[in-house]
Amino acid sequence: MDVKGVQGGISFDGEWITITKKEVGQQQRQFRIRAADVTGTRLKRATRLFHGYVQFVLPGSGPATEAKGLLAGGRPHQSDPHSLSIRHSANDAAQKLVAAVEQARPTP
Repeated sequence: MDVKGVQGGISFDGEWITITKKEVGQQQRQFRIRAADVTGTRLKRATRLFHGYVQFVLPGSGPATEAKGLLAGGRPHQSDPHSLSIRHSANDAAQKLVAAVEQARPTP
């Protein structure tokens, strides 16, 4: 399951979430998260004017703060390794990916 984001993407194989990001002027980086380690997910759907985001929350950390300003559009900063900005066209795929991750998480 894959979601194409802004300057990167997210893939989920049923156990591992892989976030690939390419910041301006930086080399591409990958962050791998085990779905069983995720304590929460956040999905802010994109609109036609503003990007949204997918974010995964891990133990011992809270959700990343949303950057303020017209260009940020209320998304976490690009350097946050556990989130990725998405375009309006990726809303449905992102929602399916988040649902799959939620289902793969252990129940308390």
